[in-house]
Amino acid sequence: MNSLFSLEGKIALVTGASRGLGQGIAVGLAKAGAEVIGVGTRSLEDTKKEVEGVGGTFHELISDLSKEGAAEKLAADAIAINGRVDILVNNAGIIRRSEAENFSNQDWFDVINVNQHAVFQLSREIGKHMLENESGKIINIASMLSYQGGLKVPAYTASKHAVAGLTKSLANEWSSKGVNVNAIAPGYMATDNTAPIRENEERNAYITSRIPQGRWGTPEDLQGAAVFLASDASNYVNGHVLNVDGGWMSS
Repeated sequence: MNSLFSLEGKIALVTGASRGLGQGIAVGLAKAGAEVIGVGTRSLEDTKKEVEGVGGTFHELISDLSKEGAAEKLAADAIAINGRVDILVNNAGIIRRSEAENFSNQDWFDVINVNQHAVFQLSREIGKHMLENESGKIINIASMLSYQGGLKVPAYTASKHAVAGLTKSLANEWSSKGVNVNAIAPGYMATDNTAPIRENEERNAYITSRIPQGRWGTPEDLQGAAVFLASDASNYVNGHVLNVDGGWMSS
C-alpha cells in the first residue's frame, strides 16, 4: 500500500511555494519522496530549508506569473532541470478586497491574470510535456469560493469558479491520455491571505463556529490530499475537486 502513495523519483513543480499553502504542499510532496521545484516571486530560502529538513531535494525558480510569457518560460526552465515534470501544482494566487461597486478594473484584471489566466497557460505548457510522456498529475488549487460567492472578493470568486471549471475541462481532454487533472479546494485556512478576516473578531468567530471541526485549517492539512492526487493512488480520479475544509461544505 505504501508504494501507491510514494512519490519517489517524481519531479514536482509547485507555484506560489514561498510560504503558506504552497510551502506546505511542497513539503508534503517532499515527505512522500518527490524532488520539488518551488516557484515564487522572491527567495524561497525558507521553503528550501523546510524541504531539505525532511530529507528532500529542492530547486528554486523565480517567476512572476502576472507577466506576459512568464508561464512559457517557467515551464521550459522547470523541464530543463531534470528533463521532465511529473507533477504540477498550480497554487500561486492573489486576492484583492473591495465592495463590488468600488472594485477597480486594475484589481479585477490583476487577480484574473494570476489566478485564472496563468493557471491555464502553465497547465497548457506543462500539459503538452506530460502528454508527450503519456503521464502526469496536475493539481489546481481551488477554494470554497469555487462554490460560494464570498464578500468583497468578486475577482477572486470568479477566478476560483474558473479554476474548478478548467479542472474539469482539462480532465475531459487529457484523462484518456495518461494525465490526471484534479483540484483541491481548501476551506478557511490560516494564511497571510486570510489575515484581514481573522483580525476581525466578529467575523472570525462566526466563521469558526461554522466549521464543524472547530478550527481554521493549516498548510499541513493539505499535504495528505496533495500526495494522494499526485500519486498512483489517484490514477482513476479525474476532474474532481477535493474539499479540505474541516466540514465547511457539509454545514
